[in-house]
Amino acid sequence: MRARYILRFDDFCPTMNWRVWEHVEEILLEFSVNPILSIVPDNQDEMLKVCEAKKGFWEDVRAWQTRGWTIGLHGYQHLYQTKNAGLIGLNDFSEFSGLSESEQMSKLSSATNIFEREGIRPDVWVAPGHSFDLVTLNVLAKLGIRSISDGFFCCPHRDRLGFLWVPQQLWRFRRMPFGVWTICLHINHWAAAELTRFRADIKRFDRFCTEWRPVVAVYNSRPKNAIDSALAGLCRTAVRSRRLLLATQS
Repeated sequence: MRARYILRFDDFCPTMNWRVWEHVEEILLEFSVNPILSIVPDNQDEMLKVCEAKKGFWEDVRAWQTRGWTIGLHGYQHLYQTKNAGLIGLNDFSEFSGLSESEQMSKLSSATNIFEREGIRPDVWVAPGHSFDLVTLNVLAKLGIRSISDGFFCCPHRDRLGFLWVPQQLWRFRRMPFGVWTICLHINHWAAAELTRFRADIKRFDRFCTEWRPVVAVYNSRPKNAIDSALAGLCRTAVRSRRLLLATQS
């Protein structure tokens, strides 16, 4: 099986970098690439306030979903409250992991209420900082969300709790031999060089790009196996080791 790539853009909110996004959106439309867009329902993170708030933000979100692009529920306010790495074990900070069920339900019901008010249906859960726990999953199930964009598996699978996991393992294009690979991109601080590289990457990998819906259709009933678990552990260790190495060199 050839490798397939899904593009995911995180940290969408009214104060994102709209100047960069205009160019990115043009490239996506030019090559007919349908991404996942991860929306922060009520952003309170100062780090994500890089442009003046766009008044028509929710109109844009509705238009993207109507176009067939996948909309992710990216937490609630993008504020990290705990130092709990959660199920993924990638980052030692979280908006959700370690909080009680009532606290998480308050956050996530507020988040989904905003989406409902704006006429948006979340297709998938995207945790800020890749950090969430079993309590988060229990709350998401109660709210009717059973798809997750996260994890270091090679291919999507449905777990014992009924959640479909579509893995997110990359932060830039890499040539992979097989599997389904979600590339997570943060564009707020992109400049001309990143836009040029992005267009070149899309042109190079265009024929290998896929999107959320056909992946779900193919892997909807696939169970998790031992290879998935082994690969997840290896990838997590590799990513954390690389981050530690970069931190010691800076």
